[in-house]
Amino acid sequence: MSDQPISRELALRIGLAARHLPDTEPARLLRVLAELVGLPPSEEKLATLRVKEFRSAADGEFNDADTGALKRAVACLRGEEGVEESGLPASEPYAEGDMPVSIRVACASNGGELLDGHFGSCRRFLVYQVSAGEVRLVDVRGVGAAPADADKNDWRAGLIDDCHVLFVASIGGPAAAKVVKREIHPIKRPDGGNARERMEQLRDVIAGSPPPWLAKAMGQDAEARVRFEREAEEA
Repeated sequence: MSDQPISRELALRIGLAARHLPDTEPARLLRVLAELVGLPPSEEKLATLRVKEFRSAADGEFNDADTGALKRAVACLRGEEGVEESGLPASEPYAEGDMPVSIRVACASNGGELLDGHFGSCRRFLVYQVSAGEVRLVDVRGVGAAPADADKNDWRAGLIDDCHVLFVASIGGPAAAKVVKREIHPIKRPDGGNARERMEQLRDVIAGSPPPWLAKAMGQDAEARVRFEREAEEA
């Protein structure tokens, strides 16, 4: 087994999944995951788990397990259910027009007010309205399982299709394409961090000389976008 540590988030998922499987300790579950996704597991790898493959892995380690229990265990491993929702930030009142010349930004999150989620497996999107002078958390959107007949990435992108920008800890190429198709600009921040602090940094960019794509999202005209680009080049 790998000596690399497992994050607290993933350790919690594994512990919750083990509870759904009879006579299963986390160490036993890790042996199965080692064959399926390798060690240490990651959010990206766990997001690919399927019940059929999970049942047959490690010479059928869980071949006799109840199908319902397997589905619940896999859902926990994928981050789709079972994790406590404590510590969520409260959204702030907002009405359209409250913050002129602002943009709407989604942050993929798994806990608290953190930017720590992979697009394909995060438990929620924190949605902020950001202007040159203010940051406001306007919505907290939980993410459940996509409908069986839906493209998961496109379905998730649809949950934030009123946003201009998406901040994620990670996102795959096909998923990013689905996001871009909805005219949402994805930004990867592998180091994560506090989502509000990231939004405050974005606020400062808006207050200064935003890049052309951001100026466009804010509704700035073409002449203003050209000026922003020229000033950035001369800086």
